[in-house]
Amino acid sequence: MVTVSFPDSSWLEDVGPIEGVTPVVWDPQAGPPAEDVEIFIAPYMAAPQQISVVADQPSVRLVQLLSAGFDAALPVLPEGVSLANAKGVHDAATAELAVALVLASQRGFDEFARAQAKGEWLPRHFRRGLADQRVLLLGYGSVGRAIAERLAPFEVSLTAVASRARDGDDLVEHVHGIDELADLLPEHDIVISVLPGSDSTTGILDHAVLAALPDGGLVVNVGRGNALVTEDALKHTGRLRFALDVTDPEPLPADHPLWSEPGVIISPHTGGVTEAFRPRMLALLREQLRRVAVGEEPLHVVAPR
Repeated sequence: MVTVSFPDSSWLEDVGPIEGVTPVVWDPQAGPPAEDVEIFIAPYMAAPQQISVVADQPSVRLVQLLSAGFDAALPVLPEGVSLANAKGVHDAATAELAVALVLASQRGFDEFARAQAKGEWLPRHFRRGLADQRVLLLGYGSVGRAIAERLAPFEVSLTAVASRARDGDDLVEHVHGIDELADLLPEHDIVISVLPGSDSTTGILDHAVLAALPDGGLVVNVGRGNALVTEDALKHTGRLRFALDVTDPEPLPADHPLWSEPGVIISPHTGGVTEAFRPRMLALLREQLRRVAVGEEPLHVVAPR
């Protein structure tokens, strides 16, 4: 039998019984259970201190995240403990939000919302829309591909960029390397960043990159907030537009100037927060625990032992 801890009783009950698994509840704020836990399922969007507790439980051999992002967990992961993320669970929801942010900015929904609050009927004028726009997708993993699938019906010109150049797929003819970014930017109207958090991606959207975009360009970030240098973004508001689900710092302080800059839309890190999350996560947990119980390799291991 494998002892698996759930962050609360609702997750334990919804996953249901799995042959070979002894389920317990471990709330990181309440102390470890009496049992020797081998698989620790962290709370959703767990803070580092909610994961570091496994250091006091030497029996833990795998930490399972409920999120796709895992950069915050790596520094506190004890040696010899594997880390698995929720790859695929949040792809559809995050892609939906990315497209929604693009459309909201392109069609002026931020202006409409402000006008509605004042009961003001704005004059009509032609806006950019999405058809025929040149979109650069920065990051082409599973989330990036989900965004590309949803952009295809909008009749855009799509360019994918990843850490290294490689052959394309049924959605893009070629995936460009990050070393080509500076040359590609001036030829694009919209940049959508889905970059994960790492040393190589921190600050990648800096003043030089933003300056290379044409006037009126749109920067969307649904990846990690620190990919965009906030102070550099403030230098370009007015010339460029920004639609951000993630920011640096996060949460964005109430008095931060980015809130009130023209052409800026901010959502509070809600990329994966839809009703699709729980049933998809439950399906992944059931399969993951089944595999572990029968001795198979776990899925989506991002930091092996």
